[in-house]
Amino acid sequence: MAGAIAYEEQRRRTVEENRRKMAELRLHHLSAAVQEAAPKPSPAKSVKRKRVPREAGEDAPVRRSGRVAGLPEKPKYLYEATYSVLEKQIRRGHRTYSTRKDLVNRVYASDKAREYAIDMAEALQDKLDSDYPTFVKPMTQSHVTGGFWLGLPVQFCKKYLPKNRNETITLVDEQDAETDTFYLHLKTGLSAGWRKFAIDHKLVDGDCLLFELVERTKFRVYIIRQSSYNGKR
Repeated sequence: MAGAIAYEEQRRRTVEENRRKMAELRLHHLSAAVQEAAPKPSPAKSVKRKRVPREAGEDAPVRRSGRVAGLPEKPKYLYEATYSVLEKQIRRGHRTYSTRKDLVNRVYASDKAREYAIDMAEALQDKLDSDYPTFVKPMTQSHVTGGFWLGLPVQFCKKYLPKNRNETITLVDEQDAETDTFYLHLKTGLSAGWRKFAIDHKLVDGDCLLFELVERTKFRVYIIRQSSYNGKR
């Protein structure tokens, strides 16, 4: 018990001594001065900025490094150049032929009628004995309804048609009426304009066409109708 009293007395004396030293050194006043001199946070910085929602369709700013800062915003791709102004002009001129409503009335040729048209086209090819390159092309549904895409013989295209770029190819019928089509050299086929030719000439499945290349980009086209088959050979 006496030891505890002595410890408390010693602790009290130590506390009193520390207070006396602090008063001599004026530590309380120094601490207050330091707190007053400390920089206070700016009211502007303490306000949290609200994120402004981006409106629909608004493009985000493009972040670019110094290496690509001078490049165009939108890269130019090869297929964009391929779809040239020339093809757009052909499509615009044939806009009235953009749809065909008689798909439900498609004509389906019999095997005999189809073979007859091909035989007649090949016979005409032999009869012409032309100095110009020729080929025979039987018509299917994809050529004359729906898609209206006409693929041409690959070897013929590689040998006789433009190899390095797309071009307008003119089709001339037996009455000398001309139709401009767009030739895609990579796909070796006729795109824009072929639809107009097919509809104007009422081509159907089973018909067969003889193409004669009379100029670098001009075909004379002979049409053999499958409907001319009368059941006799």
